[in-house]
Amino acid sequence: MVEASEPVHRDDPHAGSLHAKLNWLRAGVLGANDGIVSVAALVVGVAAATTDLAAILVAGVASVLAGAISMGLGEYVSVSSQRDTERALIAKERYELETMPEQELAELAGLYRAKGLSAETAERVAAELTAHDALAAHLETELRLSRDDVANPWHAAGASALSFLVGAVLPMLAILLPPPEWRVATTFLAVIVALAITGWLSAWIGESPRLRAVLRVVIGGALALAVTWVIGGLLGTAL
Repeated sequence: MVEASEPVHRDDPHAGSLHAKLNWLRAGVLGANDGIVSVAALVVGVAAATTDLAAILVAGVASVLAGAISMGLGEYVSVSSQRDTERALIAKERYELETMPEQELAELAGLYRAKGLSAETAERVAAELTAHDALAAHLETELRLSRDDVANPWHAAGASALSFLVGAVLPMLAILLPPPEWRVATTFLAVIVALAITGWLSAWIGESPRLRAVLRVVIGGALALAVTWVIGGLLGTAL
C-alpha cells in the first residue's frame, strides 16, 4: 500500500496498475458495505413485523441472493461497456499507426514536449519508443491505457457479487442467532460496527478524511435500519 506521504503520480510507470488495484479494493469494500446495509435493513424490517424465524430466514436469504445477482449483473454490464470502449480505442490507435505513422510520431513527440521535454529530447524519445512498441507508447502516453489492463467483466462481476455476499453474512448471523428479544438490537450494533470499519477502510484506501467517511456510512446505515424497523413494526401491528 502506498503511504499518504508518497502519493501515486500518473506519470509513474506503476501508477496505472496500482490505481486499478486500489479501485478494485475500494469496489470490494463498497460491495461489502452494500451487502451489510441492504440485507440488514430488510431482515430488521421483517423482524420488527414478526418473530417467526422461518419468515426472517426466507426474507434474508432471498435478499442475499437477489442482491448478489443484481450487483454481479450490474458490474458485468458496466465493465463490459468499459471494455468495449477500451478495445475500440486500441483498434483506432492501431489503425492510425498503420495508416499515418509520421503524423502519429509527431503527435507522440508533441505529447512529450507538453510534459516538459525539450523538442530534441521529445523527438528522440518518441522515435525510440515507436521503434520498440509504437502502439504501447501511444496507448500509455495518449490514452492512459495498456493492452494488458483491459477490464474483464467476468472478474468484476464475480468480485462484486462475492463482496456483497461477504457483507451480507454479518446481518444474517446477527438476526438469526440471538433470541427474539435481542435480534434487532444485536443486528443494529453489529451493522454499526461493521459500517464504521468499512467506512474507515474506504477512506484509508482513498486517502481521504477518516471520520467524515465513517460518520457518512454509519449515519446512512443507521437511518436505513431505523426506517425499515419502524415500517416493519407498523405493518406487523396492522396485520
